[in-house]
Amino acid sequence: MGFEVEIVAGSYEQISFGYRVCRNGEDWTATADFTHHAHTACLSAVASTNRYIATGSKDETIQLYDMKKKIDQGALLHHDGTISCLEFYGTSHLLSGGEDGLMCVWRTKKWECLKTIRAHKGQLSSLSVHPSGKLALSVGTDRTLRTWNLTDGRSAFIKTLKQNADLVKWSLEGDTYVVVTNNTIDVYNLETATVTATITNPKRISSVKFLQNTCLAVAGDDESVRLFDLTTEKCMCEFKAHENRIKAVDSFMVDDFCVVVTASNDGLIKLWKLHIDEDPKPPTLLLEVNTTARLTCLTVFKPTAEDKPTEEQPTSSTATEDLPLPSKNKRVRIAAEEVILEGVTKPKKTKRGGKKHKSQ
Repeated sequence: MGFEVEIVAGSYEQISFGYRVCRNGEDWTATADFTHHAHTACLSAVASTNRYIATGSKDETIQLYDMKKKIDQGALLHHDGTISCLEFYGTSHLLSGGEDGLMCVWRTKKWECLKTIRAHKGQLSSLSVHPSGKLALSVGTDRTLRTWNLTDGRSAFIKTLKQNADLVKWSLEGDTYVVVTNNTIDVYNLETATVTATITNPKRISSVKFLQNTCLAVAGDDESVRLFDLTTEKCMCEFKAHENRIKAVDSFMVDDFCVVVTASNDGLIKLWKLHIDEDPKPPTLLLEVNTTARLTCLTVFKPTAEDKPTEEQPTSSTATEDLPLPSKNKRVRIAAEEVILEGVTKPKKTKRGGKKHKSQ
């Protein structure tokens, strides 16, 4: 049986697109699987676990989509402002950050809001969870880089930056992390919390992805993707991926090679085959899909064997019995248990149509 993943991309047109990518031998195909139009503004973030897709938008909501049943799972209404970043930790938790400066920790079993942290005085621009799940990093428009102890929800370390950072990302092993400001990448050592390397990209950076622990894929306001070695600070490989600026980059491993996925303003999603070694050659194009939309964000959904879609979906399962399912075509707020930390004031109820939506 061939290899299979799902590529999910968000767009300015308020829609998320899902494409099923299959590999049989040397042949790669992409088939349109679903479109999800649950937002009322452009999408700003997307994340996936082995069951759900979570999308964030300028409409202040986080929309959930069940990839196993291919249905709308409901909405999380807790932030006041644009959802700027989303990240799953394993299959158990989702972290969200927003324009309101809040970091929220959600439990995926019943979609409870376990913790609400006033992370930044301005917008929370980006967050990243350590591979252990015990720490998280965040950057915001208050020119700070903050380390969070997720066990108690308290700030473990605060570093003042010279400028507002745009992105933060842990390495695969969690011994280093990168902080992106405009077109500059600072590499930090976890133990010393000091900058060990600085890399400059020709253009402003919009997305980064660790392909290996010291190999970082970088994309931004030009047509090229660059692979940097964080130890030597050198560009290992550069290739032209699109005709317009690249909005997002992701990856997944297949056998002995890496597949780099890129999404651009030109509406194209492209998959590239890359062999990572000391002197990698430019990748080869596996396939491309034209969504005809202006893409903003991207994620790779990797189903487990039991979660792969079949012709007949089971009517019930142990996994779904614990989850509150909304009625069809009905947008709801899933009940949330809020734990207020760090002296956070009680968050405002989200207003929609002039009315307050209370937890059920």
